[in-house]
Amino acid sequence: MQHDADPPEIPRCCAAPCCSPLPGALAFRPAAAQGFPGRPVRLVVPFAAGGIIDLAARILAEPLARRLGQPVVVENLPGAGSGIGARAVARAAPDGHTLLLSGAAHAVLAALYPDLGFDPLADFAPVALLGDQPFVVAVHPGVPATDVPGLLAWLRAKGDGANFATTGIGAASHLAGELLKVLAGVDFTVVTYRGTPQAVTDLVAGRAELMIDSQTLLAPMARDGRVRALAVTTARRSRLLPELPTLAEAGVPGYAASSWQSLQAPAGTPPAVLALLAAAVEAALAEPTLQARYAEAGIEPLAGGPAEAARFIRAEAAKWAPILKAGGIRAG
Repeated sequence: MQHDADPPEIPRCCAAPCCSPLPGALAFRPAAAQGFPGRPVRLVVPFAAGGIIDLAARILAEPLARRLGQPVVVENLPGAGSGIGARAVARAAPDGHTLLLSGAAHAVLAALYPDLGFDPLADFAPVALLGDQPFVVAVHPGVPATDVPGLLAWLRAKGDGANFATTGIGAASHLAGELLKVLAGVDFTVVTYRGTPQAVTDLVAGRAELMIDSQTLLAPMARDGRVRALAVTTARRSRLLPELPTLAEAGVPGYAASSWQSLQAPAGTPPAVLALLAAAVEAALAEPTLQARYAEAGIEPLAGGPAEAARFIRAEAAKWAPILKAGGIRAG
């Protein structure tokens, strides 16, 4: 199947002078943003606690709060494939005090839920790209496959008989599985869970045979034999797991998927406020402490302000929508 090209490469954030942290609260305060922030900032995570999006938000919150001079309070509003949290932000006052930290699921909401009551693209003002993380393709040790070709052969023999564990339709991990179906010509039954811990529990128990999820979650389980890791999903090998091939290297040409994170505000947020937020994020991402915590979580920082984030999110929506359509995938 043909599908849109991957989003343009976004430069990785570094500690170069352009990314150097500003001392204390932001020195950059456009005139139109002088009153911002005037109270704590609400950072909505549209997923349950414990996943990579939630972790990325909690790592960012403290340095971002220091840059803004106000507390940044993380609030989990899971449900409807991230739609409940996204709707809350879309309907919030466009003043920069309510933000959304989401990822790939946001880009496919419109394709999955025709009656959202809001537009996931038009009703948001992207602020910044934050980071992305490779996924690991892992199987239960009882699966008779020790590499990707073996996995593909086993899946083809099973038809749709293998259970694929994911945190929800439209989640980045689910999209990664659907891309594997399309590019490798395999099938499996998608089983959704309320959160990552429950999905992992079933993978370890053998009630699910296959999972594609966070490398920091699955790699330790692979090391102690609870699961078998076969590959990573990004176009490049993971710095955390350099011994694992990419799916593209291992026999699925063109495969690339990851868990990326972006920060968004409600549409209509003043450009000066967006610029201030973007500068605060850029400075926070350049802090060595945040970079160390990102590295521990297997997250690669991304550099990109409002314009770059908007292009990236629209490109992601264009990439995944035809894959979901080809599979007849809708929520509910």
